[in-house]
Amino acid sequence: MSFFKTEIEIPDAVDVKSTEDSLEVDLSDGITITAPLAWYPRLLNATSQERDNWRFIAKGRGIHWDDLDDDISVENLLCGRHSGEIQESLKVWLQNRNPKQN
Repeated sequence: MSFFKTEIEIPDAVDVKSTEDSLEVDLSDGITITAPLAWYPRLLNATSQERDNWRFIAKGRGIHWDDLDDDISVENLLCGRHSGEIQESLKVWLQNRNPKQN
């Protein structure tokens, strides 16, 4: 029996938007991925101003939020992977944060 290895090319992110409950990422291949913010607790607990303060990293392979010290890769979005942050880390982050006003 033989198996074929298929290389999957992951598109780059070209735009990012968020609402009160979802993250929308437009990709270079025309697809838009929508994920619930509940998958990403730091984004869920952020102000809209903090969520809007993002930048691309790795030439569009990921997104970084400076105010939240959080990153999400396009690959993880495509695979439906939730945040890997442990509850203890999130708890400390929530206790120490000083969110900017909307």
